[in-house]
Amino acid sequence: MTEIRRTDRPAPARKPSGWLRPALVAGAAVAVLATLSVTVPSSGESAPAASKEAVALLEDIALAAEHADVPHGIRDDRFVYLRSKVGWTVQEGDGPAKLEPVHQREVWLSVDGSREGMLHDPVVRSDHELLEKQTPGLPDNTNYRHLQTLPTDPDEMHDWLHDNSAGHRSKDEATFALVGALARESLMPPAQGAALYRAAAKIPGVFVIDDTVDAAGRHGVAVARVDAGQRVELIFDKRTKEFLGERTVAVEDLPWGFEKGEVTGRTAVLERAVVDERGRRP
Repeated sequence: MTEIRRTDRPAPARKPSGWLRPALVAGAAVAVLATLSVTVPSSGESAPAASKEAVALLEDIALAAEHADVPHGIRDDRFVYLRSKVGWTVQEGDGPAKLEPVHQREVWLSVDGSREGMLHDPVVRSDHELLEKQTPGLPDNTNYRHLQTLPTDPDEMHDWLHDNSAGHRSKDEATFALVGALARESLMPPAQGAALYRAAAKIPGVFVIDDTVDAAGRHGVAVARVDAGQRVELIFDKRTKEFLGERTVAVEDLPWGFEKGEVTGRTAVLERAVVDERGRRP
């Protein structure tokens, strides 16, 4: 879930495609490891079932998602607006990777996918850049209208996530990454949002972190998973169970430049709304 952007060539356009997985961000380069609720396996061991604590927490999160305040009667010609704090892992040539400062990112996504969206992330030279329309009929579309067609049964949602996730070293890792991607940069309908988190409880290796911090400095509780030498944390408000953001932490020395204990990325969702026009803010 961490993207390396090399600086010895023009930065690639940040066009949300597939599962809208932009790089996680970093605030501080080093963070004290949070206290884990359970002992987790190293990346080389097979993962056990999700912990009882994680299953219980994800059920509370699912109940909150089920009652989320999503506008009724959203028109197809409107746009989902998301404002977040992000930053990138960058690498100069073959040198070690390092973290950019946290900065603001804004994206406008067509409600039904039929219109061009927009990305405003000037730090990576995406200044009100138009985003391509989504191709109708693809199962990996993330527009709101398509998300309304996803399963509301947790078992069926887990199967859908498993079948449509890709790009990681293991299928469980890819499935967990897809849960985070949908939580971060889309507007999930309440019934599908609840199914998403109940499905996450079925992913092996998921456990709870009692206290962690997102890119905006907000403390929360996290469900997490270890893969490829990093711990990926999905952070939620301790009281409301609303999704706050993500954090990744190296759990071993990484060959691309981070040492064990260093934060390798953070995000924080600051605002989520529906607006009438691309480029308009709430």
